[in-house]
Amino acid sequence: MSTAHGEQVRILEEHGQESGRSLNWWGMVFFIASEALIFANLIAAFLYLEIRNGGVGWKLEGPILLPIIATAILLSSSYFVHMAGSGIRKGNRRNLIIGLIGTILLGATFLGFQAYEYTNLIVNEHMTISSSIFGSAFFTLTGFHGLHVTIGAIFLLVVLVRTLRGHFTKENHFAVEAAEMYWHFVDVVWVFVFTLVYLVPLLR
Repeated sequence: MSTAHGEQVRILEEHGQESGRSLNWWGMVFFIASEALIFANLIAAFLYLEIRNGGVGWKLEGPILLPIIATAILLSSSYFVHMAGSGIRKGNRRNLIIGLIGTILLGATFLGFQAYEYTNLIVNEHMTISSSIFGSAFFTLTGFHGLHVTIGAIFLLVVLVRTLRGHFTKENHFAVEAAEMYWHFVDVVWVFVFTLVYLVPLLR
């Protein structure tokens, strides 16, 4: 039984090497795909509840400028995480460090904007996760994304610490690659969430 299992693993590894991608890389792809399915379900639930509610009240009060700025900050972090990944692939440790620090700072800034928005909604608008269907859908969807940004920032911080300790080389840097893939995923998901929650209601 163990021999057969070992043979299967060997075949998978050889297949990954032949296609230019490691088994770890494909594992990360499958992990991100599973996370994408969770977000797809949350977005579908958000749309279902909105349709069932007739779209009444499904709009945040107040200016949209703050979420736009936060979105610009998060999307610009993709440039820095790409700089980090591209840097280590070229053996440029300086770009790796700058890219990681830039991404972490911008991710933390985005979370700061989100925390400010949540505080304003709860204190001034009296909108909570239990105040209405919209409140539940809004805080669940955006909060789940915020959790992923937090996890991504911690992931990048660990990678930064390992970088400063000299753990990565041009040939061996999968953790950096995985962090880059995860962060790009988080950014892409936010485009859909931002469009659905903030932009679509403006068209009504």
